[in-house]
Amino acid sequence: MSSPQSTICVQFPSPSKTALKTSSLLSLSSFSPRSWAVSFARTSILSVLESAITVGHLTISDSEGTHYYGNYRKGCNDVHLKIVTDNFWFRILLSGDLGFSEAYMLGDVEVSSLKGAMDLWLENQAGMEDTLSSLVAKISSAISGLYNSFLGQTTSQARLNAIASYDQSNELFKAFLSKEMMYSCALWSEAEGGVRGDLDVGPKPGDLEAAQLRKIRHVLRAARVRPGHRILEFGSGWGGLAIEAARSFGCEVDTLTLSVEQKKLAEERIKEAGLESRIRVHLLDYRDIPAEFEKAFDAFVSVEMLEHVGAKYYNLYFKLIDFALKSKNATAVVTASTFPESRFSSYQSEDFMRKYMWPNSCLPSATALITAAHTASQGRFTVEGVENHAAHYPRTLREWGRRLDANLTADMIMKDYPALRDPQEYAAFKRKWHYLFAYAGAGFSKGYITCHMITFIREVRTTVLWYLVDACANQWFV
Repeated sequence: MSSPQSTICVQFPSPSKTALKTSSLLSLSSFSPRSWAVSFARTSILSVLESAITVGHLTISDSEGTHYYGNYRKGCNDVHLKIVTDNFWFRILLSGDLGFSEAYMLGDVEVSSLKGAMDLWLENQAGMEDTLSSLVAKISSAISGLYNSFLGQTTSQARLNAIASYDQSNELFKAFLSKEMMYSCALWSEAEGGVRGDLDVGPKPGDLEAAQLRKIRHVLRAARVRPGHRILEFGSGWGGLAIEAARSFGCEVDTLTLSVEQKKLAEERIKEAGLESRIRVHLLDYRDIPAEFEKAFDAFVSVEMLEHVGAKYYNLYFKLIDFALKSKNATAVVTASTFPESRFSSYQSEDFMRKYMWPNSCLPSATALITAAHTASQGRFTVEGVENHAAHYPRTLREWGRRLDANLTADMIMKDYPALRDPQEYAAFKRKWHYLFAYAGAGFSKGYITCHMITFIREVRTTVLWYLVDACANQWFV
């Protein structure tokens, strides 16, 4: 159907009741169990979308026809879903948004715009939660036992299991990260056109490198590091922050990682920079830091590692920072993707990110972290600053997506994952990453998730200050 040319709101017809009844339970006798289940799932989902979509416009087409939801306006968020296989309906009915991610990765659905689809979901979140999410919860609890019958340990499910188990190689991250290899939010300035510079004037070579270097230096300056200072870092990544701290700030760094591959590449990069004598990379869980770390450090930094700690361990995390930092003139800087306070819970259900990207991860809230720091340190930490960098994340994710498309080839990662020689497996693998970039980008743009940097300092002793105030007061009264 051609797009309307006027700006007048057009309400497209919803699926007719007659059409829905045609594929309803009344025709059960003519269906196999699977075709009946497909019809039930399809009918249920299409019916609830009638009231769920109130912002933007959605077109869904499959072998049985095309349906329109919401209001079309010129320039509005207009999303088209083409259903390729009827497994799509099962996945949505049984798993909601997680099911949508699986359908996309496996090619069960083609999407005109992933970003548009994510925005449409969040813009209609209230309606989705009241209708579709409620339906999913009721139906999935009632018939989840049928999952294996229709979608269980099939070829597609085996593919999803493989996608979830990939421990991504260094070559993958080299393909889309900046040369500093920072897998975290960059900070954009007017030099790169700001947070929308890539959309307004187009991305330029070196933009991501400049923004990531700015972020590293911003963290280190917040940590008040000086030449000769010793820094403790939880979460090495590939050594980007440690290298800059040693090279440009004259510091010594002890950095911790649990990844053998990251440690290997980080140490190669450190050696290339000639900084082996200043940086030590430890293959170590933060909970196992040695006794000799007690009160040994001038500063602590951790960039987007807290998401993997879990609410149960926030107090221990900050207790160990307190243990490692000097009693005076010490600073801790932590950054993390976070939930707004209204969305934070210590229990977080499985979604796309927790199943396919970071199993068992848990996004904190800024308040949860500040409270844990205060409790664990017994008041020895003072909050110096809280910043929200969420506005900078969508462009970071867009830049990663462009670089992934431009640089990644199957040959680069087949050595690590031979299964990706299969074009279908490789396509599903790439779709997972594109889904991540769109999913997270929409979350940050709409305020569904945030990204905080919190700076803590040891309490400044005020004895000298008050002595000077008293002295001045005595002079005034003479």
